Amino acid sequence: MRPSMPNSLSTADEGRPAVLPARRFRPRLVLTLAAIAAVATCVAAGNWQRDRMHAKESLRRQYDAAATAAPVALASLPAATDWPSLRYRPVVATGTYLADRQIFIDNKVAAGRAGFHVVTPLSLADGRVVLVNRGWIAQKSSRATLPEAPPPGAATVQGRIAIPAAGYLELKPESASGSIRQNLDPTRFAAATGLAVLPAVIEATVAPVPDDGLLRDWPAPDFGIEKHRIYMLQWYALAALAAGLWLFSFARRWRRAR
Repeated sequence: MRPSMPNSLSTADEGRPAVLPARRFRPRLVLTLAAIAAVATCVAAGNWQRDRMHAKESLRRQYDAAATAAPVALASLPAATDWPSLRYRPVVATGTYLADRQIFIDNKVAAGRAGFHVVTPLSLADGRVVLVNRGWIAQKSSRATLPEAPPPGAATVQGRIAIPAAGYLELKPESASGSIRQNLDPTRFAAATGLAVLPAVIEATVAPVPDDGLLRDWPAPDFGIEKHRIYMLQWYALAALAAGLWLFSFARRWRRAR
């Protein structure tokens, strides 16, 4: 007869409850890494929106300051001028319009009517050229016929300095020689014409004498400060939510492990 194998529980241990090894609490690595990545991404996006908001606030202060500033003579500004710092600044320029280089910026709407912005280069006495957005004009019944907006020749322009956007959308490749343009780009205009065009544009605010009939109603720009503020708060809230969900999961697993 084979001897019986000893029981895992000795006779002395009979009647005692089995002691299980203590459970060690370990946060799930994947969940933790995902939470860290989510918080970092949301905070980075919130910081980007915060920086954009501050930049737009700076532009707003620049616009408000320019509204009360005295006009500056364009001829007194050197070629190395920091033009973006003069954005919205009132300016006066005297020169001669180059009628043969006039262009029309398409897809401009005023009072529900389609039209163009009439942009004419103004040649200064020192040889530099500045593009002048003379105002809005309605398009003809046929787009094949350009509206008539002849420049006055020699003129003194009163307006404000504008800096055209560097990035823009083009619906189709643009001809460098056509009179109708999709966007106002001084750099491209200079390359196409060979003129020493300044990187800034003058938006005319005062009608010439006699009046050319163009509409010069430049609305205050929408800086979008509140939009960036809302997006910033949303991203920070999402970061807080991701951190809160991780802490909630951490607390549940910790209580179960006790």
